Amino acid sequence: MQLLLTSGGVTNPSIRAALDRLLPRPMAECRALVVPTAQWGHPLCGPGSVRGLVAAEPGFEHLTGLGWASLGVLELTALPTIGAERWAPWVRDADVLLVDGGDATYLAHWVRESGLADLLPGLPDLVWVGVSAGSMVMAPRIGEMFVEWADAPDDSALGVVPFAIFPHLDAFPTNTRAAAERWAAGLGGVPAYAIDEQTAIVVADGTVEVVSEGEWARLGGAGEERR
Repeated sequence: MQLLLTSGGVTNPSIRAALDRLLPRPMAECRALVVPTAQWGHPLCGPGSVRGLVAAEPGFEHLTGLGWASLGVLELTALPTIGAERWAPWVRDADVLLVDGGDATYLAHWVRESGLADLLPGLPDLVWVGVSAGSMVMAPRIGEMFVEWADAPDDSALGVVPFAIFPHLDAFPTNTRAAAERWAAGLGGVPAYAIDEQTAIVVADGTVEVVSEGEWARLGGAGEERR
């Protein structure tokens, strides 16, 4: 897959340009599926926030409200009950998955349990746009401070990329740079990035690029770097 890993979505022209480069055709011609699953694993999310995401209500303009040709819903918790012969074509026909935030360990569980994890390696042109937990889920670990799902066995995620992500840098009182440094120190040497709402990490064709009009830091095993 091609990955656009964000904290807050497509929030500025630089991130939009990066996404446009990843997409196979203009955004207005692309078929998107939105994945709300991570929300169900987080105590601050629920029916209202899922409705806002799916309906592209104000506040979701940086993900579902970007002007896709079509926007469908892919709820991972439902997939094991209907069979891959039904849902796999939906994913194959999509140009982009819009994967929202919530709890990354819950999301990782359902990416595996649904069978989506087995399908994705065969879809090299599919673009995964993550927001918050939708980005963090690609890491080997998310760090204990971000685990909200009570049934999570640990803080492990999918390990698609070799680094971890600390989102919402300076967006909340708890998400300071000092907190990010403490978080990174507890990852056991896993390289890490702390990113704000104006930053994205692009992973495409074996390369990693930070695209930002805001603040970010590379921490831990990656060697410290700040912008």
